[in-house]
Amino acid sequence: MSDVSGTYNTTVKSPMGDQSGTFTVVDNGDGTFSGNMAGGMGSMDVEDGKIDGNTLTWKMNMTVPMPMTLECEATVEGDTIAGNVNAGAFGAMPLTGTKAS
Repeated sequence: MSDVSGTYNTTVKSPMGDQSGTFTVVDNGDGTFSGNMAGGMGSMDVEDGKIDGNTLTWKMNMTVPMPMTLECEATVEGDTIAGNVNAGAFGAMPLTGTKAS
């Protein structure tokens, strides 16, 4: 079982350009996780975070530049994380990152 907890320095390739941020993952030990994504679009808390092996799925409520629920999925491989942030009509935005701690 891999440990997905930690802080990741992430980049999301959005229609508005690359968005750098910090994604914090806290494994709750019961197949769920909490945490947040902080960056240029402000800070968004993880909602409905689930862990399946080394795959994370979660939602975030974005408020800037417009209110929208982001559906996210990412896989942790060693010290890297990669996946997609699905932003409704804007489609899937690739997310990549490396563990900072």
